[in-house]
Amino acid sequence: MLKLTKKADYSLIALKHFALRQRETGEAVSAKEVADTCGIPLPLLSKLLQKLGKAGFLVSEYGTNGGYRLARDPGLISALEVIRAIDGPIVLADCFTEHSYCGHSGRCTVRKPLKRIHEGILRLLNSVSIKDMLQDGDEVDSVIPAPLIGLEGAVNSATYLRK
Repeated sequence: MLKLTKKADYSLIALKHFALRQRETGEAVSAKEVADTCGIPLPLLSKLLQKLGKAGFLVSEYGTNGGYRLARDPGLISALEVIRAIDGPIVLADCFTEHSYCGHSGRCTVRKPLKRIHEGILRLLNSVSIKDMLQDGDEVDSVIPAPLIGLEGAVNSATYLRK
């Protein structure tokens, strides 16, 4: 199952927080503030901030009002590049990797469709920036997307039939 790791999730949350604070005050933000505000364990966040700094997303400032700030405009930082910096390459199926071998590849009937799905996911992640995440806000959508409405009914029916 394709799933965002906690490290990548926390990194996106932290970068969004930096972008918000930078827009509001223009000041550097401490790791402790981000950890407290966003509910991220400080030891893990500190490691992630170092990694994000080395990857060119953050710069650190020393001194009394020190902390971190975004190194680039939040509109130029995509979710894809953050995830790759933290987790490495995104792989939907092993047959898309350069040095992988699958004994089923000669008979595989879904490789091309899966590759299209994989490329679509990468395009989508690349099209969403930290700035976009700021504009989306923190509201939780309570509406079920139309394609999933049928699934919800199927799940409820299956649960009913098992009883």
